[in-house]
Amino acid sequence: MTEWHPGTDDVERTDSRPVRILLADDHTLVRTGFRVILEVEGDIEVVGEAADGEQAVALAAALAPDVVLMDVEMPKLDGLAATALITDAATPDAPGPAVLILTTFDRDDYLFAALRAGASGFLLKNGTPEALVDAVRVLARGDGLLAPELTRRVISAFTRPTGPATVGGNAPALAQLTPREHEVLILVARGASNAEIAGTLGLGEATVKTHVSRMLAKLGLRDRVQAVIFAYEHEVIQPGG
Repeated sequence: MTEWHPGTDDVERTDSRPVRILLADDHTLVRTGFRVILEVEGDIEVVGEAADGEQAVALAAALAPDVVLMDVEMPKLDGLAATALITDAATPDAPGPAVLILTTFDRDDYLFAALRAGASGFLLKNGTPEALVDAVRVLARGDGLLAPELTRRVISAFTRPTGPATVGGNAPALAQLTPREHEVLILVARGASNAEIAGTLGLGEATVKTHVSRMLAKLGLRDRVQAVIFAYEHEVIQPGG
C-alpha cells in the first residue's frame, strides 16, 4: 500500500491578505511559541488566543479566522468538542475556519475523534516549525492534511470491519456522483494531485478542481482527508489497489 499525502492544490487563495489564525491552547508558553513561529511569516497573522475550548468556540465565531490551531486537552471544553461545535456551525455561505488539531498525544482515539468532529488536519507537537507553517498554508488553501506517519494508521483502521464509524456519509451517496466524479474520487484516494489527475484523465486542472469540489459536496465531505477515508471505508478502492 502506498502512503498517501494530501494534495495542496484544490483551493487557491484569491487575495493577498494574511492567513488569519486563532490559537487555542491552555498553556500560555505554547501559544507564545506558536505565535512567534507563525508571525515570522509575512503571510500569516495571529488574530486571537483562547485558553480553553469555550473561548475557542466564541472567538472562532467573533474573529472569523481562516484556521484554528486547536489543542485537545483543555479546560471547560476539550478541543475535540470545540472542533465539533465550530465545524457544525459552518454553512455553504459561511464555511467557517478549518481546524488543525495539534497535540502531544499520539493516540488513535484522538485522531479518529478529530476526523469525526470535522477537523481538517492533525499534527503532533513534536514536529518542526516548518511543518506547522506548511500545514497552516495547506488548510488555508482549503485542503486537508495529516502528518505522514499517521496516514497509514488512518487507512488501516478505517478499512477494518471493526474500525471507527463513518466520517463522511453513507454509501448511497456514491450514486449521486457522475462517472467522471467517481474516477476523480478513486484518483484522490490513491493520493494523486490535481495535476496528476488532469494528466491521467486528459483534463485541465481547472476542470479537475471543479470535479473535486463537486465530488466532495455530493458526498458531504469537507476535504481530501475525508475523501480518502470515505473511499477506503466504502471499498471504492482497496488497500494496495
